[in-house]
This record gives sequence, structure tokens and C-alpha cells, in this order.
Amino acid sequence: MGIELSVSARTEITAKYARAYRAASRVVKSRLLDEVAAVTGWSRDNARRRLGQAVKPRAVRPRSGRPRKFSTEATAILERVWAISGGSCGKYLAVAMPALLESLEAHGELVSGQRRYCPEVHGELLAMSAATIDRYLAAAKARGTLRGVSATKPGTLLRNSITIRKAGDEVESDPGFFEADTVAHCGPTLKGEFARTVNLTDMITGWVFTTAIRNNARVHIIAALDRAVAAIPFPIASLDFDNGSEFINHDVVAWAGEREIFFTRSRPYRKNDQATIESKNNHLVRRYGFHWRYDTVEALILLNRLWPLVNDRFNYFTPTKKPTGWATTATGRRKRVYDGPRTPLQRLLEAGVLSTGQAEALIAHRTAINPAELARDIQRVQDQLTGLAKRPTLDLVAATTKPLPDTTRGVKLRSTA
Repeated sequence: MGIELSVSARTEITAKYARAYRAASRVVKSRLLDEVAAVTGWSRDNARRRLGQAVKPRAVRPRSGRPRKFSTEATAILERVWAISGGSCGKYLAVAMPALLESLEAHGELVSGQRRYCPEVHGELLAMSAATIDRYLAAAKARGTLRGVSATKPGTLLRNSITIRKAGDEVESDPGFFEADTVAHCGPTLKGEFARTVNLTDMITGWVFTTAIRNNARVHIIAALDRAVAAIPFPIASLDFDNGSEFINHDVVAWAGEREIFFTRSRPYRKNDQATIESKNNHLVRRYGFHWRYDTVEALILLNRLWPLVNDRFNYFTPTKKPTGWATTATGRRKRVYDGPRTPLQRLLEAGVLSTGQAEALIAHRTAINPAELARDIQRVQDQLTGLAKRPTLDLVAATTKPLPDTTRGVKLRSTA
């Protein structure tokens, strides 16, 4: 009968006998061994060993953890390169690492034999996988954020005359199809005048153009679009907007018609129709421009110093992934399939829409950029923006926060007298 018991049942029986076995005399121990052997089917020697193990507390050896494959010098340089890249995740930083190291070495930011950098560290950084980069950077990734306010007001004037583009609709295979949106730098309230950031992102290459305007007046929106046409190194073929009244109006539609730019809009309250630009609103505009309220001329000037720097970082040094289709998992669920991470410049060069002179000019511009100096310039402008707008924004938050209601009014307390 004992042989038919499971291992867990035998272990439980042995533990119960072990308490009596510990304090028993020699004769009683012999009898207990016979009983354990008969119940469990073990031999006397095995039963004696099991009872002894159950009596003695098992020592728990501390885990030594995974040994470090890469040196502390490589970790220190990795954190520095990660900060220069703008805090890219491991999947993107692993792809961008060769170009970043080459550029930093060319501009004298990483010199062999100085500040822990050497050829061995260079090799370690190139050998790190995406998962390893994320694991080694885990301690450096703590950050806090603020929340903003949505400022999109629907424009109904021309809705029915503008083509709707839904999530999942195919776009042209060549660069030039841009999603566009504005982000309000209003702080905790939409009252009064405050700066807006206009952001355009190409669906094929991920190329971004960002600029700040005084408000959502049509003259400023059109001026921002003119700057985009002049700055983007390839033609804009189509613009896709949300239903905001700053875009859905006769002036902007006429501007697009004069330039033969195809005009579409998303469905109301369907952010997935503009998933690309919505993600850029977060990790480009909000991440770099914060959630402070910018309602002064000085703040607008600083924003327009910041965005060209951020555009250079995103377009020349920040890889992205693009969806290429759909696949099915082993359990039958549908999932998105993405290509390998590449920078917008790499995608643009591969698209073959640039002339030889344009391609050489863009490559020369990237070569002339010092990523470390770019990071310092971005930080410098961000510090000025924070110093200018943080305290007024926090004061405005305190002034607009409603006090909690007095929940004790109307409550009768029982007398204790």
C-alpha cells in the first residue's frame, strides 16, 4: 500500500513521524522506522535518512545571481551614450550604437584612454544585445511625468467634404504621407492664450517636423505648414489631420489645394486612426517640451530653439520600427509584424526619392552633428523652459484646484454626556 503513495504524501508522513523520532529513545526509533518503512514502502536506510533530513532544518544557500558579462567601465559609458541618445530603449539603442559611437569618437566626446573609454569598452558596447542594454540601464531609467489637458475642438464646417482615413487603411509606399496634429502647452487650464506645437510625422520613414506657434489661429497654422514644406527634404504628398477646427477650415483646405496636397481626416474620437502622430505627441512633444504652461513670447522663442534640435535627434539618430503586415500566433491570435529598427534618414535613403545631391547633403549634415553637444543644447533649452514656466504653472495648478468638500456638514454626532 505504501508504494502507491505519491511523493508529496510520503514527505508529509515522514514530517509527522520526524517530530516524534527526534526525541524518542533507541528502541522507539527502531519501531518508528519500521512503521515509516511499512507505510511509505521505503527501505529502513532510506526511511532513516529521510527522517534525519526532516528533523534538521534545510540550509538555504543565498543565490549568487547572474555573473556580470560586461565591465563596470562599459556600463558607465553605456549610461552616458543612453543619455546622449535621449533615453532610447534597448531595441533602438542597440541598432543606433555603431553610429553613435562613431559620431562621438569623431567629435572627440569619446577618446580612448580617457574617462574609462578604450577599444575593449567599444567592443563590449557593440556586443550588447537589446535585452542586456535594458537590464544594465534599469537603475538609470526612473523618471516622473506630469499630465496635460486635451485641447482638440471639433471643426464641423467641412467634415463631409474631406475624405476619412481609418486605422488600418493602407498608405502610399513612397515617403510623403504625413499625419499632423497640434499639442497645447496650456498647463492645467485652457483659459487664455498659450503656445501650441505643430507636429508632422511621415508614415513611411518616420521623419518628423516640429515647430511652435503662438496660438491656433489659421494664419499661424498656415505659417507652420509653410515652414514644414520648406524644411522637409522631400515633397509632402498628403496630410492627414484629426477633426480639430484649426485644420478643418477653408483656409487650410485652400492652402493644401494650391499645393496639390491630398487632404484627409480621421474619424472623431478614434485616436488609433492617427496612432503614429499620437505616439509622437507623447514621446516627442510632451517628453521634450514637458507639461508646463507656455504663454509668453520668451517661452515661444525657447520652444522654437528646442524643436530643431529634437528634430535632428529623431531624424538622424533615433531608430524606429514600422508595421509591415499581420501574422498569426501559435494560439491563433492575430498580431502585428514589424520590420527592423532604422533611423528616418536610413529609411529615406532606402526609399530612393532623393537626388544624389540631396542624399549627400543629408549625410553631411548628420556627420556634422555632435550627438553629445546636441544633448547638451537640448538640456540647456529645457532648463530655461523649466525655469521660466515651472513656478507659474504650479501656482496656476494650486489656484485652479478645487478644495475637497466638507463631509462633516449635516452630520449629527451622538452625545457622549
